[in-house]
Amino acid sequence: MVIGFEAKRLFQNRSGLGNYSRNTVNLLARFYPENKYLLFAPKLTTLFSPSESVQVILPKSKFFARFASYWRIYRVARLAKKYHTDIFHGLSHVLPAGIEKKGIPTIVTIHDLIFLRFPSFYRQIDRQLYYHNTMSSCRRCTKVLAISHQTKEDIIHYLGIPEEKIVVLHQSCDKRFYEKVDEDQKYLVRQKYQLPEKFILCVGTIEQRKNQLAILMGVVSEQLTIPVVLLGKPTEYKKILDEFIIESGIRKQLIFLHNTDFFELQAIYQLAEIMVYPSFFEGFGLPVLEAQASGCPVITSNISSLPEAGGDGAVYVDPSNSSEIGMAIRKVLTDNEFKEELIKKGTANALMFSDQAVGEKLFTLYQSLVKGN
Repeated sequence: MVIGFEAKRLFQNRSGLGNYSRNTVNLLARFYPENKYLLFAPKLTTLFSPSESVQVILPKSKFFARFASYWRIYRVARLAKKYHTDIFHGLSHVLPAGIEKKGIPTIVTIHDLIFLRFPSFYRQIDRQLYYHNTMSSCRRCTKVLAISHQTKEDIIHYLGIPEEKIVVLHQSCDKRFYEKVDEDQKYLVRQKYQLPEKFILCVGTIEQRKNQLAILMGVVSEQLTIPVVLLGKPTEYKKILDEFIIESGIRKQLIFLHNTDFFELQAIYQLAEIMVYPSFFEGFGLPVLEAQASGCPVITSNISSLPEAGGDGAVYVDPSNSSEIGMAIRKVLTDNEFKEELIKKGTANALMFSDQAVGEKLFTLYQSLVKGN
């Protein structure tokens, strides 16, 4: 089988959408190496190294290399047909124009519709672009793949896509998070970033939706002195955090990290005492699984798709209640028996999202669509 992917995010996004894209291609290539995997991408980066069964298709002319967005939308369908693609998968909300006319069954993965749920978080022009791309892709595809039941409900509600056209398949967690990092590597990472012996961790873009301010407010309300590591790309929201940090006098407790590589992130999860993730809304919430697989106890929100991700292996809190978040942090830090049980349940939950389990479901979906076509 020849499987094509719209792969821009795979090469150009370090976090959520990029991780999903890389994980998906890697697990398929590992468990089903007899297939050929075509990555249609505007440009190469060092974020992904193709295996033997993976071929990268790039713009060939200088014109299309310069106008890569045009190539991505308007040329890839023709190339997919040229390379005898049996099924085409848009990994992040986008399918190339005209792909539905080439006789190729298609899937598009929808991660979330946050731009419709929380429009104030986005510029109007971005909302319009996201809406056009997402709606068009969902209407034209053979199947919509939602990464959570929450996302499925949003696709039905906001886009009016029929329920029978939507398949829910949760994300996988990269197999490397299940592996123990050796002590030498942990030491090097701790030294590089001057990480303290004990710290609270939050992984994710520093933005209003991720709600890092509630963590800081919870730490202050419980008078906790443990350091807090916020790992993610900063946005304007960081200014709000900085103001609170100065007002509350906790500057020395805060460490901001950005652009860590995968192996450093792997070690940081395993060094942390707790991963706290009080997001207001997620399409899925992959950091919850990554932390659980790493043996790090998790506190996360009791809303959105996060209970789907965390299962019974997380402590759930009201993200709008910073005092509740602070009390949950204190509970995990001071009750060792509770903490160990949480780690045990979290590890078991993460195994349900292994590469092999997700890969089997996805490949079965591909087979059914190709057979039906």
